[in-house]
Amino acid sequence: MTPTPTPRTDEHLADLRARWAKSRRGRQPDTVTHRAGTWTVPGYVRHWARETPDRPAFVTHGQVLDYRELDDVTDRLAGWLEDRGVRAGDRVAVHLPNSVFFAVAFLAILRLGAVHVPVNPMFKVAEVRHEVENSGAELVLSFEPLRDVLAEALDGTAARAVLLEDVWPGVMDHPPLAAPAEDLDALAALNYTGGTTGLPKGVEHTQRHMVYTATAIQNGLPGAEDGIVSLCYLPVFWIAGENLGLLAPLVSGGTSVLLTRWDPAAVLDAVETHRVNTMAGTVENYLELLDHPDFPHRDLSSLTAPLAVSFIRKLTPEVRARWRQATRGILREASYGMTETHTSDTNTLGFQDGDHDLLGDPVFCGLPVPGTEFMVVDFTTGEPLPLGEPGEIVVRSPSVLTRYWRAPEATTRALRDGWLHTGDIGSLDEDGCLRYLGRNKDMIKVKGMSVFPTEVETLLGRHPEVLAAAVVAVADEHSGQLPYAFVRTAPGSGLTADELRGWAKGAMATYKVPLVEIVAELPLTPTGKIRKTELSARASRTRPAP
Repeated sequence: MTPTPTPRTDEHLADLRARWAKSRRGRQPDTVTHRAGTWTVPGYVRHWARETPDRPAFVTHGQVLDYRELDDVTDRLAGWLEDRGVRAGDRVAVHLPNSVFFAVAFLAILRLGAVHVPVNPMFKVAEVRHEVENSGAELVLSFEPLRDVLAEALDGTAARAVLLEDVWPGVMDHPPLAAPAEDLDALAALNYTGGTTGLPKGVEHTQRHMVYTATAIQNGLPGAEDGIVSLCYLPVFWIAGENLGLLAPLVSGGTSVLLTRWDPAAVLDAVETHRVNTMAGTVENYLELLDHPDFPHRDLSSLTAPLAVSFIRKLTPEVRARWRQATRGILREASYGMTETHTSDTNTLGFQDGDHDLLGDPVFCGLPVPGTEFMVVDFTTGEPLPLGEPGEIVVRSPSVLTRYWRAPEATTRALRDGWLHTGDIGSLDEDGCLRYLGRNKDMIKVKGMSVFPTEVETLLGRHPEVLAAAVVAVADEHSGQLPYAFVRTAPGSGLTADELRGWAKGAMATYKVPLVEIVAELPLTPTGKIRKTELSARASRTRPAP
């Protein structure tokens, strides 16, 4: 059933807008505006290269690139790519960890008008191959440690690999691109995300989506008016890392301090040295910082907007009080979002007095950023629900995906009458603030990383002795959750759970590898669907040690 707008929807939205305006007053900005006007993402880099050429743009691994240098090397890589046949609209996969190479590749692809396709460097062969083939990328930018996985993944495909370290001297000597692309509304990125069926789908985003998101982030961060100085250890091949580690600092004319992984000592050093004003980390990360022996001796006064993400442990008044006592700063929840909305759809600023944001249902996500709207609706009818009643979160925003790449049926299911139906459960409070109550029933969060059961099931099904698999979540004290697979094998098969788990370690990223139980049959409903509720209860009772 496809819901259509009704007078009740219009009345509900009018009421929400009034609540948002009242709640935002004195707390958050009313509009999303940029002090430098509107450009493409590489256009902002060029703007800042003219305005503040010596300001550091990227700091990572002891390397520092100022805006002048970043603009120049972006132009040269874009020209180099053009000479190798890359044209506007062509998909270029970037198969790299956090690094200057990734940042320059991202910018150069956009400057050329091509399409950025980030591919997780933790992926195994089948996962890499799917995203390269599905996107139609004919060029994959990678680096030496990933050579073997990439060679096997691309074998028999039309794509070719380029190891950036090998060609970098030639890139640096190459003439700059002559004519940068300037279309904000052309397809600019395919960010892959899991879904309810099959392997991950490409989410189509434009540079206008990116710029809106980055500007909204800056407008909602106190102390970042002259540019966001962000510390990011989140992988920038994920969209949250892209926002914090690439878009927000560069569009705002600030600095990205990029780490390859979480390291509390390195974080403390970077915040103090580079005067970082924002970072996002899990609650566990902040507790590690507080417990670090160097913490009392560091100057963290620049960190005016520390953002927490409540994955396993939730942000509590006790954690906040401890952070405030140690730093005089206020730790608050980051935001609500997903790949389809370019994430960062809400802002929690201004609701921390008396721990207002922490005393209701978790997780408090705050108000929509200006220009974005959300409702909570009935999953079946699409009708808006009363305040406080849980239902499906739907979002309307300037950064909502254009469509799913080559997936018209999935697009039709998700985008209805201009609203993205997220499948997430939430509620709205009296201020019109969103409270996120959980992902749809199938998603699994392993240390904050999304694992989609259908993807794991699909990958397990590639084993020649596997007939069917059903994957559910089980609680885990260390990871939050783990995937648990019930597997039917072929008649006469001697495949064991340990053997299949060992095979899975070579077929998918480590955090997706499930616990395995071999079963004779899977419980089915009368309509032939697997009874996952029954399997979830069974997994909770009988899960083996990982």
